[in-house]
Amino acid sequence: MITCRALPADSRKRRCEAIAAAFFQGELGGGGACDSRIRWSSFPGELEMAPCPSFAVLQANETIGADYRIRVCHGRSGIAVMAIHGGGIEPGTTEIAEAVAGEVHTFYSFSGLKPSGNACLHISSRKFDEPVGLDIARCARTVITIHGCRDTKVITYLGGRHHRLKLQIRQALTAAGFPAVDGLRFPGTNPKNICNKNRSGMGVQLEISIGMRKRLFEDITRLHRKRITPCFIDYVHALQCGIEALQNNNQ
Repeated sequence: MITCRALPADSRKRRCEAIAAAFFQGELGGGGACDSRIRWSSFPGELEMAPCPSFAVLQANETIGADYRIRVCHGRSGIAVMAIHGGGIEPGTTEIAEAVAGEVHTFYSFSGLKPSGNACLHISSRKFDEPVGLDIARCARTVITIHGCRDTKVITYLGGRHHRLKLQIRQALTAAGFPAVDGLRFPGTNPKNICNKNRSGMGVQLEISIGMRKRLFEDITRLHRKRITPCFIDYVHALQCGIEALQNNNQ
């Protein structure tokens, strides 16, 4: 049975709503380690991915601040929660990663800002070499990456080399009523996968279906993702419980 320290439900709701609203008001972070400047792209639906081979190629063809945005907020837990395909690339993943990280874990997001066609900003997990993201992963004790897949089922696929953390997150999601299974389609076990490029060599990769993500927001399009649902709050809390179970076991 998984237990964790939890805010009251109404406090969690206020916290998650404040995070989501801040994304769209350009106010998140304000100062210190958090970068508050951000733009958003519209996204009519899941697109076929046309992966970019490297950040060098992407950087030569795209403009930071106009086509993509990198955001970081440092935590002290030694755990990094990363959305490397955020914004219009895999909608909703940045918001989920930010909420899960909270004020405890390090947060990183690479977000697509284009009005359309953000698929060209997709660098695969094995080839992801954006320098800031690489540095965050390598400095972390472990990494959890938040991805989105096009599956219409309401489900979360879990991959990665950190089997204990993967199990605890799956148990926490299942206990909260969210279907979660091992990601045979998305194993995330390659050592080159960004989720495994950390000090322990083990991480967790979450592939959250579009069916699941649509339940977390009133509308997953750019203009309306700030309106989260009660499912968003419960889903984020379940992920936090799974992570905290690992931390408690390591004490």
